[in-house]
Amino acid sequence: MTNSKEVGPAGIRYSGFVVNSAFDIRCSTLRAARAFTLIELVVVVGIITVLAGLVLSTVGYARKKAAIARAQNEIAVMSAACENYKADNGIYPANSDTNTLNAQTSFNPSAYQAASLYLYNALFGATAGSRTPNTGARSYFVFKPNMLFPADQTQTVQYIQDPFGNSYGYSTIDNPVANPSPTPGYNPTFDLWSTTGLSANPGNPDTITPQWIKNW
Repeated sequence: MTNSKEVGPAGIRYSGFVVNSAFDIRCSTLRAARAFTLIELVVVVGIITVLAGLVLSTVGYARKKAAIARAQNEIAVMSAACENYKADNGIYPANSDTNTLNAQTSFNPSAYQAASLYLYNALFGATAGSRTPNTGARSYFVFKPNMLFPADQTQTVQYIQDPFGNSYGYSTIDNPVANPSPTPGYNPTFDLWSTTGLSANPGNPDTITPQWIKNW
């Protein structure tokens, strides 16, 4: 483009300038070449979507593995606390709720809450879900805040919560000391388990309870 008042064979007059048509066409071609086509955009968006899905699935898998590992550790330490309780009291923590809860027939964690609360009171040395142990009572286990429901520590405890947001199950249904007429459970001492969020009734064959995290 040049400032000229003459109109050349390859140019036109525009506001006192002569525009080279061949040069302008080349610039337009370059601009068009730099733009993405619709197919290219669709391919890019598809690749980004696939990568995002892979990242999210990996994160979800890692979180579940971490929750399983945490539940396994919590069950192990609560089981050890139950053994210490028995060493002092000659019996595992048990009452009518734990003596009637059967892990072989109860698959809904909402039915575990009363037994879970009793276990909390027994191991922590509290009454009625208090966040403070009774004066002079021995605490066999000090629960972390994230193990208890509700999360609000100003409220009384309703149950011991597993990493999946449900109540742990605790049963002494096959404990002949606590229950003179026992119905068989999984464990002859006590059953302590997490459903890992799987609360549906198992089919035949049972594919649900083998995925639980448990002490048997």
